[in-house]
Amino acid sequence: GKLVGLGMSTYVEACGFGPSALVDLGFSWSGYGQPSAFNGSGLVRVNPDGTANVIIGTGPSGQGHQTTWAQIVSNELGIEMDKIRVTHGDTKDAPITIGTFGSRSAAVDGSATFEASRKVREKAARIAADLLEASEADIQFADGGAHVAGSPDKRVEWAAIAEVAYQPHRMPDGEEGGLEAHAIFSPGNATWPFGSVACLVTVDPETGDVSIEQWMSVDDCGNVINPMIVDGQIHGGIAQGVGQALFEEAIYDDEGNLLTAGLIDYPIVTAVDVPMFNLSRTTTPTDVNPMGVKGIGEAGTIGAAQTLVNAVVDALAPLGVKHVDMPMRPRRVWQAIQDAKASA
Repeated sequence: GKLVGLGMSTYVEACGFGPSALVDLGFSWSGYGQPSAFNGSGLVRVNPDGTANVIIGTGPSGQGHQTTWAQIVSNELGIEMDKIRVTHGDTKDAPITIGTFGSRSAAVDGSATFEASRKVREKAARIAADLLEASEADIQFADGGAHVAGSPDKRVEWAAIAEVAYQPHRMPDGEEGGLEAHAIFSPGNATWPFGSVACLVTVDPETGDVSIEQWMSVDDCGNVINPMIVDGQIHGGIAQGVGQALFEEAIYDDEGNLLTAGLIDYPIVTAVDVPMFNLSRTTTPTDVNPMGVKGIGEAGTIGAAQTLVNAVVDALAPLGVKHVDMPMRPRRVWQAIQDAKASA
């Protein structure tokens, strides 16, 4: 019959790398023609009609930056998310950043956008206080406008605040016209997301076929901005790690020609190859950035491959197998079983 194995692993990752002073010691990704640093940046503008524009330099490829950054701004300003437009990756207009990698976007560039939003909110609070004849300290933002604490009916909409901001003669004394802010965030250190992973597999010793029966991951990425996006990134990361462990391999001939150049020769993971993932999380906010976020983009992948290998080796341990190279395709697993039997 089939053999059952349990695999486990833990991981910790340095994300949102910093501080920028490390570039003076030779740590650098690339200058791209600019002075090298580990900074992130963000620009937030509230328009005269009460909508907002967020301009960022990161380039999402499925991570949901548009949703997450809109949520960051909405949480700070109280503007509805459908009134916030996020523009990303336009090097003509976007503030300079070093890019999207290393699970850094939310921790670094997201923090810059958070700080830009806070600058806008502070200025808007001064305008709202003047309009409502209240103390700046009593101004709160929610539901598309500002109101006086304890008096929700004494309020002014964002459009009215912005209208004043773009008419400098109506601004409070000493205030500059406009309602936008740019912020650069330089992390003082890396964040350290961590987690534990376990999976249960069955292995058919006659064919070498591996089936994943159950999967459990517990991750800690600090404070979570959008739980659905975090779970989605973990799902994709696990699938990528499973593909690495079971299927994907670049094979070349003696002359350096790639032999696995298509999906017939280079199989990738599909939905039928993975079970439903059981995900959980702990929350340990980092003190490196103002939002307490650590990053999650690579977490699923980091813990997946070794967990799956451990599970397969555990299943084959009664047969004397101590190691199986990745990718653990059926023939390779079957051969490991035969080699163990021959040396027994």
